[in-house]
Amino acid sequence: MKTYKTRTFRSVSAFRGSIFGMNTTIKTVRRSLVVALVATGVFPTSASATNGFFSHGWGTNSKAMAGVATALPQDTLVSATNPAGMAFIGNRFDVGVAFFSPSPRGYEANNDFATQSVQTPGGSVNMPAGAFVTPGDYESRLDWFLIPSFGYNYVLDDRSTIGFSLFANGGMNTKYNDRPPFENFAVFPNQRVGPYPDGSIGPYFDFSSGQPMPVTAEVPGTVNGNPNGVFTATTPTGINLEQLFIEIPYTYRLDGGKQSVGIAPVLAVQRFEATGLEPFMQLSVRPDKVTNNGMDWSYGMGLHFGWFGQINDQLALGASYRTKVWMSKFDDYAGLFADGGSFDIPAMFNLGVAFKVQPNLTLAFDYQHIFYDENHAIANSNDADLTACQVAGPKPSYCLGAESGVGFGWESMDVLKLGLKYDPIEQLSLMAGVSYNTDFLKTDRQGLFNILAPATIRWHLTLGAAYQATKTDEFAISFAYMPKETFDGTSPSLTQVQTGSLYMEQMEIGVGWSHRF
Repeated sequence: MKTYKTRTFRSVSAFRGSIFGMNTTIKTVRRSLVVALVATGVFPTSASATNGFFSHGWGTNSKAMAGVATALPQDTLVSATNPAGMAFIGNRFDVGVAFFSPSPRGYEANNDFATQSVQTPGGSVNMPAGAFVTPGDYESRLDWFLIPSFGYNYVLDDRSTIGFSLFANGGMNTKYNDRPPFENFAVFPNQRVGPYPDGSIGPYFDFSSGQPMPVTAEVPGTVNGNPNGVFTATTPTGINLEQLFIEIPYTYRLDGGKQSVGIAPVLAVQRFEATGLEPFMQLSVRPDKVTNNGMDWSYGMGLHFGWFGQINDQLALGASYRTKVWMSKFDDYAGLFADGGSFDIPAMFNLGVAFKVQPNLTLAFDYQHIFYDENHAIANSNDADLTACQVAGPKPSYCLGAESGVGFGWESMDVLKLGLKYDPIEQLSLMAGVSYNTDFLKTDRQGLFNILAPATIRWHLTLGAAYQATKTDEFAISFAYMPKETFDGTSPSLTQVQTGSLYMEQMEIGVGWSHRF
């Protein structure tokens, strides 16, 4: 019996008690909370946000203007961007819901994977020289998601306010049902794996039968490379990350009421699930904590600071900084994310200006910086030779789940937002906006792992309107379209020379109701 060994992939590869002092205020808060919970639910069904995994904006009016809000407070969801803006919106609550579609999204694998010529009894055969993605288009399913929001603000006195806001920060979602993208990242079930004459490690084949050499074959120095198919990829393949924020903003007015400062404790809940990542168990320091462990929950806290200044009747400025939100670890996925399941939510900085060109026409601009490099699970490189992670025994610190474990290779992101608001009549506002964000990946050598999170979107085009139906009630609608963007590249650490393209297109429709009291 003749045997031949073809190299396996080099590597298979994350306040004061008086706030509600009056009975009428207590009733208002209770009613508004009930309305919010009934109308929006407690948690988003899912999210796959647009500036990396952050939303492009918060609040229906802000979303209609590409997310500008730092220097243009319009409703209680301004707290998500700049808590100081709550000082200028009065007593009110807002309920909103967005219908979000990140579709199509996925990965297209090209037919250029590495091959090698093998001499067999029947002649020369061309075979893959390592791991590869079967050429073709892999499109993620689950096309529509429901994203709720709610905010409340109460004026304590002529200088201070306190409020409450609940919103989905963002998230990531993919679900590949048709076939597992990583089906060629593990050897056949019960196939023998051992040393080659050149010192490399790879699977053994019996070309007299054309089948993988089974585990029962007695070949000294080899091991069972995939016991009973434990490393064989399954469907559905994908991840689901959802993040819910609660902020409690307090503001104080300065300079005769023309300026305000705000501070908000930030409470966050996130949940995560991964499926179909069985081949990557070989690379992990905790193989049992990589995939198919159900939904895991994480909790944490941070702080949000802001300043707003009405410089004159035409010009307003704003700035805010939200710290990193320190989260508890995803224990059930301690073998997937770096540092044993750590997934803190990155810090965010906003700088904004709003200018009234005419009494009924306002232009607003925001600059936003998202510190993705603070999240090791997101920022750590996957462009490394991970062969050593496949060996038995202690593994290097760059293996999955370890202190410096493999990540998605993201870098921090800059976002530029421009919005316009026009009031043709007193009761009606028409809004539009455009935003652009910088690339999410550090290099084009880290694309493949991001088939789980193809955050390629760069441009956002938005429209919307708000109508003052009564003295106390306003209704708003927003529409956002994010044109399809692709990211072409390779993943040498995973598939050697094979190339492919990540892609995504999105749209969102939002509706909101505001009530003043």
